[in-house]
Amino acid sequence: MAHIDLGIDEKTHPGINGPLTYRPETAKPLGQLAEVLLRAPHPTLTPGERELIAAYVSGLNECTFCCSSHSAFAAAQLPTGMTLVEQVRGDLSSAPVSDKLRALLRIAAAVQRSGREVTAELVDAARSAGATDLEIHDTVLIAAAFCMFNRYVDGLGTWAPQDPEVYARSAEQIVARGYGAS
Repeated sequence: MAHIDLGIDEKTHPGINGPLTYRPETAKPLGQLAEVLLRAPHPTLTPGERELIAAYVSGLNECTFCCSSHSAFAAAQLPTGMTLVEQVRGDLSSAPVSDKLRALLRIAAAVQRSGREVTAELVDAARSAGATDLEIHDTVLIAAAFCMFNRYVDGLGTWAPQDPEVYARSAEQIVARGYGAS
C-alpha cells in the first residue's frame, strides 16, 4: 500500500501510474518530459537506447517498477531484446554494446550517484568513442530525470507487479502510443 491514499486501486495503477492519476496536473508535463526524452525523434540515439539508459539508472537506484518497466520498453525496441538489457544491467563492461553507448551509460551511472560525479574524463571518453554533445546532454538529462521519477515512485511507496508479463504488455502500449496517451 502506498504511503498516502492515492484514491486508486494500486493493482490497476501500479508504480508511477498511481501518483500520476492522483495528480493529473503534474502527470501531463511528466508524461511530456518522458515522451521527449525517450521517444521523440533524435538524430542518433534510438528510442531503445534511450530506454536502456532509463532502465540502467532505474536499476542502479533499485527502483523495481521503473527498472522493470523501462527494461521491458528497451527490450521491445532493441534487436536482441531483454538479453541485451540484462547483459548491460549485469556487467556493463562486458555487455555487447558500442563503445559510445558504454561511455554514455557510464556517464548516466555517474549522474545517478551525483551530478558532480560526471568528470571531464568521462565526457572525453564519450567524445573519443564518438558521442556528440547532444548525446552527452541527453544522457545526463535522462539519467537526472529518472533519478527524479525513481524517487517519486519509491518515495510514495507505490506497488510494483512482480510478473514480467505485466511490463511486457505495458511495453506494447508505450511503443505503439507513447507516454501520456489515453
